[in-house]
Amino acid sequence: MKILFLGDVMGRAGRQAVTERLPQLRADWDLDFVVVNGENATSGMGLSGAHARILLEAGADCVTLGDHAFDQKDMLQFIEAEPRIIRPLNFSKAAPGKGARLFTARGGQTVLVTQALGQVFMKRPFDDPFSALETVFRTHPLGGQADAVIVDFHCEATSEKMAMGHWCDGRASLMVGTHTHVPTADAMILNRGCAYLSDAGMCGDYQSVIGMQRDEPLRRFITGMPKERFTPANGPATLSGVYVETGPDGRATRIEMVRQGGVLAQSGP
Repeated sequence: MKILFLGDVMGRAGRQAVTERLPQLRADWDLDFVVVNGENATSGMGLSGAHARILLEAGADCVTLGDHAFDQKDMLQFIEAEPRIIRPLNFSKAAPGKGARLFTARGGQTVLVTQALGQVFMKRPFDDPFSALETVFRTHPLGGQADAVIVDFHCEATSEKMAMGHWCDGRASLMVGTHTHVPTADAMILNRGCAYLSDAGMCGDYQSVIGMQRDEPLRRFITGMPKERFTPANGPATLSGVYVETGPDGRATRIEMVRQGGVLAQSGP
């Protein structure tokens, strides 16, 4: 199976990068399944229902969220009606929507997509992500109910992401980190066939401070004083993510970092 995962979509620039480039990538790379993290697609804070539709219509089979899952209040209702939106498993026991779901890929294969939030350096003390994912893995084993398993681990610390990657090895086809908006260069296939990348980066304008226009973040770092709200940068955006191929057993056989457009060095399969 040929799988594409795109990192955090950041504001208007990120949405535009996805809508302009994803349809052609689906055709050119003959993709079977696409996951997009839409965590910051609406003004850099959460995802609205209208913007979720844009990402899905552009070619995403599934859209994952993150710690800003319900910053846009209409998502509380939208997620109940749209099964292609996945929120974190361990966000809250009262949260609407699902943190894991089986999907059907283009060729008829079953794909499990799930997401969890990390605990290290995060603003809220979320529930243990390992035990939350353990339940999902037991009910949807790789090679059993699921032909492929994709884990979006939304967290800050690279050490926690690496620990999760090794813990998922043999039980997931891909364990990819999101949240920091900074793409890492450590794409690899672990010993038991799990493709791993610490962070997919963002789909957004990299001439920024993690997707925000530079002036206000710089002011706060230099003076320690806020003056205005953060605003997403709207320059030319880079589409950032990871491409993975899996074999008949669901284990990864190939992984490549993806950078398309914008200012980052170009890469892809």
